[in-house]
Amino acid sequence: MDTVAGPGELPLIILVHSGLRQFREYLLAMTAGHSRLWLLLDTEPTWELPYLYGHTVVDTHDPAAMKAAARSVAARHTVAGVVCWNELLMEQTAQLQQESGLPGSPPRAVALCRDKHGTRRALDAAGVPQARSIPVASVAEAQEAAARIGFPVVVKPRGLGASVGVSKVASPAKVAAAYTAAGTVVMAGAPDFGGSVLVEEYLRGEEISIDAALRNGELTPLYIARKVCGFEPYFEEIAHSVDAADPLLDDPELLDVLRRAHRAVGYHTGITHTELMLTAAGPKVIEINARLGGDLIPLVASVACGVDPGHWAVAIACGSRLPPPGRRQGCAAIRFLYPEQDCVAAGVDVDAAALPASTVRAQALAEPGQELLLPPAGHIMSRYGYVLVTGQNAAACWIEADKAAHAVRLSTA
Repeated sequence: MDTVAGPGELPLIILVHSGLRQFREYLLAMTAGHSRLWLLLDTEPTWELPYLYGHTVVDTHDPAAMKAAARSVAARHTVAGVVCWNELLMEQTAQLQQESGLPGSPPRAVALCRDKHGTRRALDAAGVPQARSIPVASVAEAQEAAARIGFPVVVKPRGLGASVGVSKVASPAKVAAAYTAAGTVVMAGAPDFGGSVLVEEYLRGEEISIDAALRNGELTPLYIARKVCGFEPYFEEIAHSVDAADPLLDDPELLDVLRRAHRAVGYHTGITHTELMLTAAGPKVIEINARLGGDLIPLVASVACGVDPGHWAVAIACGSRLPPPGRRQGCAAIRFLYPEQDCVAAGVDVDAAALPASTVRAQALAEPGQELLLPPAGHIMSRYGYVLVTGQNAAACWIEADKAAHAVRLSTA
């Protein structure tokens, strides 16, 4: 359905949680540029206030409480849509969309995206290419599964994100430790699958992610990010590049796999972040996330492609159409900065005069006194800063990112 605001009036959108300021404020600002935002948050908003039309303090992990809050907002305003980009709250958001009769995918489809084993089963039933995967509930089962698949394998938690608890295992001697790490890691608000762990085929190739907009099953690829991982045997995402003219945006095989994957899980309306491996046998799905990409990828895409992720988020939430992003020349990349070893940050200094002209942003992430632990003990909170740069292509961007990184200096306590 199409929801139309009053003459000259931006649509009112309910936003479920704002996310971490360092990684989501830009998205809040973009979305506020195309809507009147009503924020549902667990605590009183602070930095979010300049972007808001209104807010309600509510337990965002309580679907009944959120539905009551949304009904209260709808009693006073015409609500056009519901938006969320917090991985841990996507299922509750889908329930809220359904309760309100607003555009969105069924909660069951979003739950399948949150459940990596559920995703695998749905894709397998539909014949969508992906990694072979076996659920296990003990070290003995993990050992047996790894032997059946063949080393190396990937061991991962069933319901977490951000590569937390995920590791590459090269030999039988490493399986027990990887299983324990994957099964015991905890993330507040994540679905509880009883410590369930997956042992999966290790896919060789180039890993990419695609943010795509779906409206009633019609899929529009927005941008593709080429991923750089580090800290092997872990899969810490340390950098991403986005090329506005990436030929994969028009690759029929890749787009067919993407569309079939979404149909398989029943996801038809919203914005997703799908990770795939480009293997010698073709693209294979790693996972589907029922939200915009993290790691500032949408910001990188806005620089490289001129696409406005906030505009797309609002339009899809309202059930509206936007023209597909145009193709143009441009490339941008983000590189996250990590300490050489575990430490406590005393401060981060950005020397603006030392930054190359290609720098779009150079930001500190660590606060004084913050403990920075390298993977696997730490993950995105291990980063002390990032640089976002532009270049003619990805190779040029990485050269510029290296230059910019030297201007962001970490001092330790």
